Amino acid sequence: MTAARSNILVIKLSALGDFIMCFAAFAAIRRNHPQAYITLLTTQPFAEMAKKSGWFDEVQIDARPKLFDIPGWLKLRAQLRAGNYARVYDLQTNSRSGFYHRLFFPGPYPEWAGNAPGSTFRHHGAAREKLHAWDIRREQLELAGIIGTPFPDLAWLDADISHYNLPPRFVLICAGAAPSRPRKRWTVAGYAKVCQFLIAQHITPVLIGSDAEKDINAKIAADAPGAINLSNQTNLFDIAALARRAAGAVGNDTGPMHLIAAAGCPTLSLFSADSQPWHSRPMGQATAFLQRDNLADLHADEVIQEILLR
Repeated sequence: MTAARSNILVIKLSALGDFIMCFAAFAAIRRNHPQAYITLLTTQPFAEMAKKSGWFDEVQIDARPKLFDIPGWLKLRAQLRAGNYARVYDLQTNSRSGFYHRLFFPGPYPEWAGNAPGSTFRHHGAAREKLHAWDIRREQLELAGIIGTPFPDLAWLDADISHYNLPPRFVLICAGAAPSRPRKRWTVAGYAKVCQFLIAQHITPVLIGSDAEKDINAKIAADAPGAINLSNQTNLFDIAALARRAAGAVGNDTGPMHLIAAAGCPTLSLFSADSQPWHSRPMGQATAFLQRDNLADLHADEVIQEILLR
């Protein structure tokens, strides 16, 4: 692309773990288009993070119209066409974002890097589904001429956490997962035993999570006196800041574990048959995972042994 100030659109709507795993792709796009005006189309939970990253000149929110919301679709179509984009990097690559390519009808169409039919740089096929999400983005960008997606500098992803008054040595515990996926959660009893072990080693467990994890974390804290329960108290920047200062983290296959790993914290992720670690394990400087078809079959001693090896 030769224009000095080309307009480029990047699409990444959700979810948290997937958004984090696009960090390298975001940075690579910025690095390869230093003079471009780059807009990110995303959803509200990730807007602040995207704005502070420095990778984008503008962040737009996708209202994600429902199937029969014709006014909503027309508004989104006008929004996309008004961008006068020379190229679109579709990093969501699902049926919704693929349909956005059609919204440019009758043209002109921007160059499109994604898996939608009609893409200028189309990355699709069965082999794609066997890759880790990180490698999918790397290959997708390579087709569009972007070579190299090293892990970027995340110094901007930090916050002041002094108000939590945490001890010098602590380990983050992420005992939750999507409420709709209960099989992705290890047992309360298992996490409680791990917390009890940490406390015996003079390491404080710090429980984090949203309102959905409030009851789970309360039960763990009750069984492990000395654990600190920060349920519903942390935002994404707080979690990253905690991760930078933690001795490690243990958690289920859940978005915050990706953020914690990206911040450089040693992580141990627990996977059931409902997840594919070869495709979606957290990426970072020191990550490990354990998997059982049913997480109820994973014994606390196995997790503790893995912690001791870190």
